[in-house]
This record gives sequence, structure tokens and C-alpha cells, in this order.
Amino acid sequence: MNKVLIAPSLLSSDFSNIKDGISRIEAAGGDWVHFDVMDGHFVPNITFGPKMVADCRPLSKLVYDVHLMISNPGDFIDGFAKAGADYITVHLEAGVHIHRLLEKIRGLGKKAGISIVPSTPASLLVEVLSMVDLVLVMSVNPGFGGQAFIPASLDKLEYLKEKKEERGYNYHIEVDGGVNGDTYKSIIQAGADVLVMGSAFFGSKDPKKDLQAIRSCAVK
Repeated sequence: MNKVLIAPSLLSSDFSNIKDGISRIEAAGGDWVHFDVMDGHFVPNITFGPKMVADCRPLSKLVYDVHLMISNPGDFIDGFAKAGADYITVHLEAGVHIHRLLEKIRGLGKKAGISIVPSTPASLLVEVLSMVDLVLVMSVNPGFGGQAFIPASLDKLEYLKEKKEERGYNYHIEVDGGVNGDTYKSIIQAGADVLVMGSAFFGSKDPKKDLQAIRSCAVK
């Protein structure tokens, strides 16, 4: 299998000490830093905006993976691009003109991602798969950390992997929600190559060891 990247989510870190959260990600050998941006409208929670990403940007050279779980994402793409995001992911369900948004992200020199919530079929992504760098499958209903993985998400991963191989696309397949020691093997086997880990990472006594175990599984 290809290398699996780990993207710990700051949603599960201590918001009063984000710097420490990023340091823990680096110390454990994380590959990306995942930012869950929520507006209290598209999802039932509020987190932070572009300033958080901008203030965190000098703290690490890791890839900053920004997931916009917000309504009207087009209004904020410029702000997050200027803040230092490397990947900017928008939701298929958040707008009608998704093609335009993805073009805008790429036009700003950023990697473009598309995401879907658990109730959205992966087949609805087929028209934009050729223009994305990342497809993010939400394997829980977005808004809060610590939820249980939804098994039906595995079918979506397999579908996306099939389309990727069939058409020669190069997008990453990312999973967010319920990724932990009980679920990561089936997630990787289904086709994911980027794992977002929240509570399983920040609640671990030895996250470095956990990440090594995941990578070991991925290369078998």
C-alpha cells in the first residue's frame, strides 16, 4: 500500500494552548495539522476563523489541512489562503457552484479538497474528481469530536479508490471521524491514505507509538 499520512485534528486539543497541540503533533511524527473550521450554521458548533490559521502558521512547517465546515465557503477561501493553509477543503453540500470554488482554491496556489457528510453518496462527487487534490469522507456527522465511526463510510472509500485507479486520478482519500485503534485497519484497507485523528490522538498516552503502529499496518 502507499504511505498513509496522519493528520491530527486540533479540534481535540486544548484551545487555550494551541501551540502545545501543534508541538505534540510534530513530536509524535504527524504529517499534517488538521483545522476543523465550523460556523455554527453548516454544523452545530463554532470553532475559529482564518486568524487562528495565520497565528499558527509560524509554529510549524507541517502541511496545514483546513476543512471548511461552513456555509458560503466562497466568502472565506481568500482569507484562509492568505492565512497559510496548504489544503483548503469545501463541502459539496455547502454550495451549488462547487466547480467554481475548486477552481478558485487552485487559482490561489492551494490544494483543493472536496468533502461529503455521511448522508451524501460518494457517486455525487464524480463530476469534480478530476479537479481535486483531496477527497474527505466524513465518517461521523460533523460538529463534534469523539463520535463513533459509521461503517457505511468504508463503501465510499472503496468507491473513491476504484474511481481513482480507473481514471488515473491523483487525489488523496482522507477520512475524518472515529479513526482509532479499532477502526484504522479497515479504513486503510478500504483505500484511505490520509487519516484525521482527534480524540484518539490527543487522548493517547503514547501517540508516537500509535502512529508507528498505523504506518506499520499500512505497509504490510
